[in-house]
Amino acid sequence: MMEEKVMNIGIVKELTGLSERQIRYYEERKLIFPARTKGGARRYSFEDVKRLREINEKLRDGFHTFELKAMRPFKSI
Repeated sequence: MMEEKVMNIGIVKELTGLSERQIRYYEERKLIFPARTKGGARRYSFEDVKRLREINEKLRDGFHTFELKAMRPFKSI
């Protein structure tokens, strides 16, 4: 259930405190992998929300996106 990708980017933005641009940037950097609807809208799970919070925390701590990518899988971040 936690992995079911049902939330849109607006809800994720509210739950994480991140901007849509930040969320999309993390996707571009291959740090997060939202599902897509037939119309192309992104859909996220609660696990994605947790992962986004962890990514943002690590970046604030001074890590770079390429370092985070090397740390995958994110469940261990």
